[in-house]
Amino acid sequence: MNSHHDTVNMENNFHTIRGKYKSSIICNLSTGRKRFTALQRSIGQVSHKVLCEKLKELESDNLINREYFYEYPPRVEYFLTTKGCEYSKLIKQFEILT
Repeated sequence: MNSHHDTVNMENNFHTIRGKYKSSIICNLSTGRKRFTALQRSIGQVSHKVLCEKLKELESDNLINREYFYEYPPRVEYFLTTKGCEYSKLIKQFEILT
């Protein structure tokens, strides 16, 4: 990883998970599908608005998917994509190093 291109590429990859709650969301979803409220409880002090924003960002970066169930009351579950699972493994490796 000596070239400038490799460094820029690595920065771009980490940009997608940079932020206060993104890595926590990914790690929480690595254990399986979760509903919004379960995610909010497991992360802790995160507002409804901020969690919605972070989930939308992760979804647009193709790290998570959301599945809407047409039932009453409506149910939505979030889960990792293949790319999200790879990022989850990287985050867990960083946790080991610290």
